[in-house]
Amino acid sequence: MRGRARHFIDRATRVLSEAGHHVEAVPTHGPNTAAALARECIERGADLILVGGGDGTMNEVINGMAHSDVPVAILPGGTANVLANELAIGNRLEPAAKLVSACVPQRISLGLLRCADAEPRYFALMAGAGLDAHIVYHISARLKLAIGKVAYWISGFVHGMRLLPEFTVDVDGRQSQSTFALASRVRNYGGDLEIARNITLLDHDFEVVLFAGVNPFRYIKYLTAVLIGKAHGLKGVTVLRADSVSLSSPEDARIYVQVDGEYAGKLPATVEIVPKCLTLLLPPDSHKKWTPLPTP
Repeated sequence: MRGRARHFIDRATRVLSEAGHHVEAVPTHGPNTAAALARECIERGADLILVGGGDGTMNEVINGMAHSDVPVAILPGGTANVLANELAIGNRLEPAAKLVSACVPQRISLGLLRCADAEPRYFALMAGAGLDAHIVYHISARLKLAIGKVAYWISGFVHGMRLLPEFTVDVDGRQSQSTFALASRVRNYGGDLEIARNITLLDHDFEVVLFAGVNPFRYIKYLTAVLIGKAHGLKGVTVLRADSVSLSSPEDARIYVQVDGEYAGKLPATVEIVPKCLTLLLPPDSHKKWTPLPTP
């Protein structure tokens, strides 16, 4: 664990201990180790898992906790902190630790991604295919560590300025051609934007947002519309609700998929809802303001 990260974890641990919690800090040992660590902690009797990190670390942990009764909470320490922002926790680890005692356990549904070239993977936030996953796939880990979210914008300009390959998205038998497809469980996207606008973690389906068009400059119009909250209803943008989505890849193109901001595989793929399979600690304010929307 890096010195700065250790400093913040120590402060958060002190806050939790002062609130009466018995806390054991269990550092990860690199990428793809957090799921196994979460399972080990549960097997040793942990009654709460606190994830000090970002959305990628949280994604690994929930893949070790799906279908467990042990609750999990986020202590934000990542790049975008989408989940923490969705829950109105913010981006600071220590204040988030102070909220833990007041949080409310809530059973939520997860998404499950199945790709032909990868193991099935649960996700809490979103799955994206096409343009955004292409950017995630090519982002420099070193640059991301150095400059945070700005690295995504740089990667977008470097790797997104090309004709975008189309792929087929099937939602309940309705097929559409898209160059960026998002199956989202949250409104927040990247910490700053809202692409899906009518979904919450308490719902048991996805808000599916499809963007059409192979010309990358078309996405300047899309981005502007997203920034001002006018993307829904814009020509070329389709918004649907579904509990499963199928995505087919053209034979002459490699289409990447990301979940919760991390590269997860290539098309063809499916995403589906796994109902009420994770207990998440929600701050009381977010729990009160969210009202599950009826499934169409």
